Amino acid sequence: MQNEKEIDINDKSIKVHKKGIELIHDPILNKGSGFPDCERDALQIRGLVPPQVVSIDDQMNRIMENFHSKQTDIERYIHLESLHDRNETLYYRILVENVEELTPIIYTPVVGLACQKYGHIYRRSRGMYFSTSDRGNFEKMAQNWKNDDVQIIVVSDGSRILGLGDLGTNGMGIPIGKLSLYVACAGIHPKNTLPVLLDTGTNNIELQNDPLYMGEKHPRLQGDDFYEMVDEFIQSAIKRWPNVLIQFEDFTNDHAFKLLDKYRKNILCFNDDIQGTGSVALAGILASLRITNEKLSNQRIVFLGAGSAGVGIADSISAGMRDSEGVSLENARKQFWFLDSKGLVCNSRGDSLAEHKIPYACDDEYLETLLEVVKRVKPTILMGLSGQPGTFNEEVVREMAKHVEKPIIFALSNPTSKAECTAEQAYEWTDGKAIFASGSPFDPVEYNGKKLIPGQGNNMYIFPGVGLGAILSQAKYIPNSVFYIAAKKLADMVTDEELSHHRVYPDIKSIRTISTEIGSEVCRYMRDNNLAKNKLPSSRMYDFVKQKMFWPEYVNYIFKG
Repeated sequence: MQNEKEIDINDKSIKVHKKGIELIHDPILNKGSGFPDCERDALQIRGLVPPQVVSIDDQMNRIMENFHSKQTDIERYIHLESLHDRNETLYYRILVENVEELTPIIYTPVVGLACQKYGHIYRRSRGMYFSTSDRGNFEKMAQNWKNDDVQIIVVSDGSRILGLGDLGTNGMGIPIGKLSLYVACAGIHPKNTLPVLLDTGTNNIELQNDPLYMGEKHPRLQGDDFYEMVDEFIQSAIKRWPNVLIQFEDFTNDHAFKLLDKYRKNILCFNDDIQGTGSVALAGILASLRITNEKLSNQRIVFLGAGSAGVGIADSISAGMRDSEGVSLENARKQFWFLDSKGLVCNSRGDSLAEHKIPYACDDEYLETLLEVVKRVKPTILMGLSGQPGTFNEEVVREMAKHVEKPIIFALSNPTSKAECTAEQAYEWTDGKAIFASGSPFDPVEYNGKKLIPGQGNNMYIFPGVGLGAILSQAKYIPNSVFYIAAKKLADMVTDEELSHHRVYPDIKSIRTISTEIGSEVCRYMRDNNLAKNKLPSSRMYDFVKQKMFWPEYVNYIFKG
């Protein structure tokens, strides 16, 4: 393999050690039909590709023409991932140029379907798998990944994929998709990324009986065995890549909080389901309050769903109340009411609450249903993270609308089929007054002559910029305050015109600018709080961050024998 350190993403030419078929089969270096004549001779590939030299724009046109000819979303996903496997520059250029159209294919909602079918649509290995049968060998296995400069790992154990549950090694589609967004949205070079799946087994009987399932076919590790396996991976990764950022993704609630608490101040890491989701939801609420002209601390917030995402959102909102309005965390938490599968999370319920729910257990009398809670609390904000479609029904939404002029309704469960209600329902049942956001995209709605644009509370607004800033600053760790800073910056970027349509997130087409802004804010925070190991400029941070970002374009190759 070529010496990766000789590839400078800001140079217009790079030195390579590969020639011929070996070069064409390297997705980082391959240009397909885009190799110019001079390189075809020098790199010994003349005759190995069609004779016509094709521009990257024409290559994109060909790919998109074929993309639009596909009949189903899963075919479109396979089409794009096949390109990903053979020409990463072209793949990322297409993502950047068509981010609004293609993001739902490579990530939510279609990635959920791709994970369900992963063993059946598998084409080529990407990333690394660390399984139970390999325990004791992780440090040696990490050496099999030949790039010495991995800057970010997204790791999942496949135990809680979106709202789809335990998908085992099929969950590898999530780290792959997340890292694609890191490259397209935040300009992390693809060679510096590594998707990882920790295969601790699966409790999904259907997968255990599927002959095409490629993971370990035994029940999941529990207790100390699970945490010891995760720790072996963490220590092996840190030893192999001492400065790597590790993002935890789609672990079950019982593990997600404990892993974050264990590692958050010891290594450079964060959990996107807890902190990223919390930050993007807080941003949507802050933007919503620009419409309602109300204070964050005056909101009454009901959550349907008390898992990692819901508690992560509540933690972010509580931190926002503290940081922006000086409210203590104890008083901030009194503004929240959670419902789980058993009803209202309260101290009088009698059962044993999971540890992450205890800070938000209220002192109210127990209620069983969402409608009962809405009638008692009269919430200004309704948050859905239950994975239960239709639970924000007409009676619930109309009851909420009786008591608040502009109800803020966030149906955040993914994929689209799991949303607690649709945008059209939220607008119709509130006479067009609702401020609505969801986890997966909904189309704009015309209501009484007004165009209402649903927000999509997509974590891609937050995690690429936070990761970019953490990597460029080489942060010692990532404090929670960073996620409030990111949320505030994102909310401030929503324009007055967008707010007039009840849109609470910026146009996703500007995602690279958004990530650059957030990355700059993170770098400033790390610099000013002595958390940055890298030397950062004292001014013009945005220009510094932008200059460091990878842009997918073909560069000239110089062969070094």
